[in-house]
Amino acid sequence: MFILILAVNIVNTEIFKKFNNTGREINEYGLTCEKWMPDLMSRQDRHNEIEINFFPSCEMTYLFHDRKIVVPSRKLIAFWGLIPHQIVGYDECTPYYVCTVPFSMFLGWNLPSSFVDMILKGNVLVDSETEFAAHDEFMFSHWVKDIRQPSKQSLIRMEFHARLIRMADSLSETGSNILMKDYETNVVEQIAVYIVRNYRNPLKVADISKSVGLHPDYANTIFRKAFGCTIYEYLIGERVANAQRLLLTTDKGVTEVSFSCGFNSVSSFNIAFLKITGCTPREFRKRNR
Repeated sequence: MFILILAVNIVNTEIFKKFNNTGREINEYGLTCEKWMPDLMSRQDRHNEIEINFFPSCEMTYLFHDRKIVVPSRKLIAFWGLIPHQIVGYDECTPYYVCTVPFSMFLGWNLPSSFVDMILKGNVLVDSETEFAAHDEFMFSHWVKDIRQPSKQSLIRMEFHARLIRMADSLSETGSNILMKDYETNVVEQIAVYIVRNYRNPLKVADISKSVGLHPDYANTIFRKAFGCTIYEYLIGERVANAQRLLLTTDKGVTEVSFSCGFNSVSSFNIAFLKITGCTPREFRKRNR
């Protein structure tokens, strides 16, 4: 578990969480509900939990997989944390809520298959029902307090489960409500998007830099400054992230997964996977399925 940076509100001594830009590449959260302060992320976050966000009063801009999307305030959203996601902008610095649900727990809830499929395909789902905003804010404020009490863990799991059932029901009635709108990206974000869309192909830093009309050295410099890693490291991270999803959602063998995610050998895949996740692909599948 990586260490979070804490922000303390001196007026009411309430503690908020902020993203640690120097933490692990693959994070572990477990069952949580916390209040966070917006913070620009110099690198993407990835974790093997379902993440639920609620923004009471601010609008958040994410670089999410290969899209730049704006998450509206007063809406509940849900997505699989293994999809690389990164906050690149927000309209005001006000607290928001973040809940995470372990992947195995989420699958064990037997939610509607269409809802689960949309999550596992990497979609960001937003609840279209606006009348639940006040209720959601009330519930999140209580979950943040109750999550610290062992006696209420079972109750929280049931309430999380019930809220996702209602969200799934809303989506089935109105049609899939997926945040798909693309927004204009800057050159560094364009590099990240190019990698996400082409990671399966044999790629060199020169190829990636050329796609945005920059010299490789300059592209690497500005990319590292913005995202905290080199273009090559980002590419390998994207390949491993997609390999994790295939290991959990398909029965493909390790060899097939490695080549379908852009690695040119099983040995290079195993080395990269172990370095980023701390375990082998087979161990990862065994632990999480």
